[in-house]
Amino acid sequence: MRSIVGVSFALVVLALLPGCAATMLGLAVTPGIDQPAKPMEPPRPEEVAKPPAETPPLPAPVTSEGQSADAGASAPKPIDLPTALQLADARNPLVAFTRERIQQAYAQLERADVLWLPSVRTGVGYNHHDGAIQTVEGDQIITSRNGLYSGLGASTFAGGGPIVPGIWANFQLADAIFQPLAAQQAVGARRAAAGAALNDTLLKVALAYLDLLRAKQDLAIADQTRAHAQALADLTQSYAAVGEGLKSDADRAATELSLRTNNVVRAKETIAVASLRLAELLHLPPTVEFDPIEPVVAPLDVSPDRDQTDCLVAQALSARPELAEARSLVGEAIARWKREAYAPFVPSVMLGVSDGGMTSGIGTDYAPGHNRYDMDAIAFWELRNFGLGDQAARRGANSEVEQARWRQAQRMDQVAREVAEAQVQVRARREQIKIAEDGVKVAQESYQLNADRIREAKGLPIEDLQSLQALDQARREYVRAVIDYNSAEFTLLWALGWPDYAAH
Repeated sequence: MRSIVGVSFALVVLALLPGCAATMLGLAVTPGIDQPAKPMEPPRPEEVAKPPAETPPLPAPVTSEGQSADAGASAPKPIDLPTALQLADARNPLVAFTRERIQQAYAQLERADVLWLPSVRTGVGYNHHDGAIQTVEGDQIITSRNGLYSGLGASTFAGGGPIVPGIWANFQLADAIFQPLAAQQAVGARRAAAGAALNDTLLKVALAYLDLLRAKQDLAIADQTRAHAQALADLTQSYAAVGEGLKSDADRAATELSLRTNNVVRAKETIAVASLRLAELLHLPPTVEFDPIEPVVAPLDVSPDRDQTDCLVAQALSARPELAEARSLVGEAIARWKREAYAPFVPSVMLGVSDGGMTSGIGTDYAPGHNRYDMDAIAFWELRNFGLGDQAARRGANSEVEQARWRQAQRMDQVAREVAEAQVQVRARREQIKIAEDGVKVAQESYQLNADRIREAKGLPIEDLQSLQALDQARREYVRAVIDYNSAEFTLLWALGWPDYAAH
């Protein structure tokens, strides 16, 4: 399926990501995101005028279960984006459902293809009559008779043919001609719908994975900021204890610490929720917890040239499975309209053929059994409701054609808008990454300068609070900008129908 092949480039590019340095992809990693400045250790009361001798260690890495990695808890399942996309292709229930609808459409096509073939029936028929009956000449007689028939068909008696013919066909030639054409278009529509469902699911999985990765990065930032806030709170408390600082400054630092601790708890919650949502898309139990293996977030350039809007829109109009589905639905509606248009001029056919053995007689006497062969072939034309029913059917079928065409036009407009919108987001978010990257550098320098001033006893620890808050905010903004950019890249790739650009 073309939509499955179209994911290959994303899988090839993203397969390079796990466990490798960002420089392998030529991507810039912002300083300070994965290697924060070390927090300050509070001095002893008798050394408040001297800089701290050493810094406290960073807290142990935190898993998505909310426990330290050295706490002995079971680790979450490591996962990367290529693995998540492959699992979505293989396990997502919506994708499997739409593929089963393709099989259903094929079964309907096979049924339409054999409308002109007769059915074969075999059986045994017995008839007994007592009393009055009319002869072929018109005379009424009183008689008692029996009849037994077996072979192709069943239930024959007297001079009439079998009530159940052995080989039986009863169909309209218009159905036999045009229903297979409509069914073929329906198969194409179902196949395209399955491709669209897979594409949508792949996008949802990619975005869910990016949400999980964002949550993990937010937890790392929250942990680092909490460590800084803990050192700052201890330091201001030490200054206040020996009279070198204000109690209000110590309380303010303690408040900041409580806020940063809450951010850690909130980040763990976000990781757990993001993991649950990804597990749902992959049709895995909610007890499965994921841990993205990428050490840092980095911009991914997976979509093609973003500067040629007209070319991208043309690409999407030819590649999006939603539009292929719309075209097939138009074709199906046209086939059904043709059926109604030609129905009055194409006959219906009835065919019955029977061949079996029959024996009959008067009373309890049976004549020797003999073979009998019967065939009836009828063709007739029909004007439903004096032709008014056919006219109404044609108007209804023509309206269905127009509806399908208008749905196709609406989807074309929607696809063009989705491509242009994703293109705008990619451009804008690329600029946001550069701005956020510069912001992290400035915030890191500001924090380091303030930390140096405090170590040199040129300022109070509370003065470092604003730079700590600014650094935390700058780091989060960088992560948000990168994740949003990657989301826009995958959205543009989806809007183009997941084309295969591996050769580029």
